[in-house]
Amino acid sequence: MSDALTTTITSYYDAVPYDSHPFPQSAVEHLQALAWLFGLDAPAPARARVLELGCAAGGNLIPMGVRHPQARMLGIDLSPVQIGQGQEVLAHMRAPNVELRALSITDIDDSFGTFDYIVCHGVYSWVPGPVQEAILRVCSRNLAPHGVAYVSYNVYPGWKAREIVRDAMMLRGGPRDAPDEKLAYARGMLEFLEGAARPDSVLRKTLEETMPIVRGANESYLLHEFLEPCNAPCYFKEFVARADAQGLSYLCDAEPSTMFVQNYGDKVREPLLRECGGSQILMEQYLDFLVNRTFRQTLLVKREKNADIRYRLDRDRLRQLHYAGTFQAADGSPLSLDAAEQPAVGMRNLRITLRLPVHKAVAQVLDDHYPATLGVDALVDAVSTRIGEPRGAVQVAVMAMLEELLILGAVRIRRTPVVAAATVSAMPQALMSVRHAPGLAIEAGPAAQACNQWHELVGLSLLERCVLPLLDGAHSHEQLAEHLRAEALAERLRFVKDDKPLSDGVELLAFTRQQVALVLRDLRRKALLIA
Repeated sequence: MSDALTTTITSYYDAVPYDSHPFPQSAVEHLQALAWLFGLDAPAPARARVLELGCAAGGNLIPMGVRHPQARMLGIDLSPVQIGQGQEVLAHMRAPNVELRALSITDIDDSFGTFDYIVCHGVYSWVPGPVQEAILRVCSRNLAPHGVAYVSYNVYPGWKAREIVRDAMMLRGGPRDAPDEKLAYARGMLEFLEGAARPDSVLRKTLEETMPIVRGANESYLLHEFLEPCNAPCYFKEFVARADAQGLSYLCDAEPSTMFVQNYGDKVREPLLRECGGSQILMEQYLDFLVNRTFRQTLLVKREKNADIRYRLDRDRLRQLHYAGTFQAADGSPLSLDAAEQPAVGMRNLRITLRLPVHKAVAQVLDDHYPATLGVDALVDAVSTRIGEPRGAVQVAVMAMLEELLILGAVRIRRTPVVAAATVSAMPQALMSVRHAPGLAIEAGPAAQACNQWHELVGLSLLERCVLPLLDGAHSHEQLAEHLRAEALAERLRFVKDDKPLSDGVELLAFTRQQVALVLRDLRRKALLIA
């Protein structure tokens, strides 16, 4: 990469820092589980060496380091401003196992050693060719023998249409100097095109698909996605070929439900199975055309591991995973344990029809325990008890349902249990890193977020933020209620009932007891309480 382009990209990210937060699909626990699912045994995250390329301010890497204090985490980014921001966060998070460095990906060589997991989210498509090549080189040469690399990137054919929008935005906004001016002029260009495009034109169709994204996204995303100097999508097959040239093999997608052709209906399944001749890569390239895919999150491994990869799911491996999921009846009623069909809604708003008592019991048990995971034996035992059938009579049905839910993308998986509370204890506890996370104080403003045990960013209410610092396993529900009452009496919180502020001490305590119960219920469901 030329010095001039390096300077341009660095200054762009210094001026407009990338929105740095957790990306659940890149979590090392998720990568380990997916490797296991498709036939490989990746290193345990607890003591892994992890490298993130383009880590921004560490919003994705630091929470992984906090969850695994015996692991070693290194993040690198070209922007000194973003690295400085991350180092400020590290000073508060007590994560000495995380290191952030300002340097170029092209500077990484063999002296850095090898890593069990390499993560590169939101970088590959947004850098010039030599840096793309360096990313894959690092993913190959610096990856441990059993390691897994994750790379996300924009793909065709979906980005063919978006390039029209990007080019139009660059035409008017690109020459401007200030980022906010770039974006204002670029949006003005799109408003002009939207008002002038012919109803039957390709441009009109393109704008109809893209404008909701432009209107709904934050400024950081728009500036980096549509107005950055580099944005080079490619076809999935092209990316796999580039990885192969560096000694890497395709393992899977970070969202495995997209890989299974049966999710696309019989009209797609049978022709593609005949056409693709067992090639998973060719199959997925066809599917990219079918759904007009725009973005991919690809897992890569050393070429030597290719012979061990299996895309036909193995029941023995499925039995050794831990599962989590949410299920609610579509009409809002409780899930019943009878033989009547009952439409339900699962994770990611997936529609599922539950037909047998055993299926409904699986859904009930998983939902009751969420966000905690359950191993297969514990799940089978709970289902057996719930429907009053012998363990041996339900095991096959439970395994068949888990496999179907996994293919649909309606359950989450891990190789080891997620340390999240399945119930609210008498002395509730949250991770220290969450209790003391910067920006949670009430005076910090009305909005705050935290990374949960599933590596997701979840929003926090004012009451949740007020209670969180006391969730150290040493405070009872009554003590938490008393704390809220004291905050209200000191006028740092204000409780209103029947449109009137509560000020009476006795009535206020009764009210705060109710609020503590609700807050702890919600914090548990958000995966912020630990067992």
